[in-house]
Amino acid sequence: MRDRHSASAPRCAPVRWLDGPCEESPGVSFSIATLVTDPAAHAEMRASFEAHGFADPDCEYLSIDNTGPEQTCAYKGLNAALAAARGTYVILCHQDVRLLADDRSTLEARLSELSVLDPNWALAGNAGGIAPGRLAIRITDPHGADQRTAELPARVVSLDENFFVVRRAARAGFSVDLSGFHFYGADICLNAAQAGYSAYVIDFHLAHLSGGTKSESFYEAEAAFRAKWSRALSPRWIQTTCALVRLSGDPIGNFAGRLAGQPFAAIVRRLSRTRGI
Repeated sequence: MRDRHSASAPRCAPVRWLDGPCEESPGVSFSIATLVTDPAAHAEMRASFEAHGFADPDCEYLSIDNTGPEQTCAYKGLNAALAAARGTYVILCHQDVRLLADDRSTLEARLSELSVLDPNWALAGNAGGIAPGRLAIRITDPHGADQRTAELPARVVSLDENFFVVRRAARAGFSVDLSGFHFYGADICLNAAQAGYSAYVIDFHLAHLSGGTKSESFYEAEAAFRAKWSRALSPRWIQTTCALVRLSGDPIGNFAGRLAGQPFAAIVRRLSRTRGI
């Protein structure tokens, strides 16, 4: 029987590498991964990065071939890139970003500062959401040049997908039960947060040539994202071998859960002893 949530999910084709991982290049500092639909645009992006210091011998490029009708979705493709990457930092970006004045040394300085501020950071980008109605942005795009909002670095709950850095040691990744090309920046932030890591917008200025669009696929992805994370974050009881725990974002619900769980846990322990468990 098919999962009712997968019936309308877009088909996600297998990963096809344009530039794949190379096992013979140790000591990689940066891995730069991109889904490629336009090889010419990607070549310009790569040239921009290389001209700003992201070059051999300690940088690698992981490029996934999405030029045909059968495309790997962002969730699956970028998970494959994260698994293959050997860099200390993995840059996930669109093929239509271009570096400006800020270069590799700028990014390294920002990431070093972030590690001092918060050793548990996992993700750093150039745009994201702080709270309802509040954004942190440092970008040039069709919506405006040299945009900057909020004091940076700013801790965020989501990141825009045009450009962000994953600290590989954090082992953050994308949900395997979502697909498509939208909301994966928010998804990886939520996955990292569940493991205790944080995400930030930093002062690293680049140009994104697209302002983004909202097609039907965007709203389908939004519905799937909302359904998945509503399930994942819903209040629940967790029975371990040693305790019954109520999980809820509501402090009152947690307190009531502790009160209700104590007698039930005692019954479970007695039943386990009588059954020899």
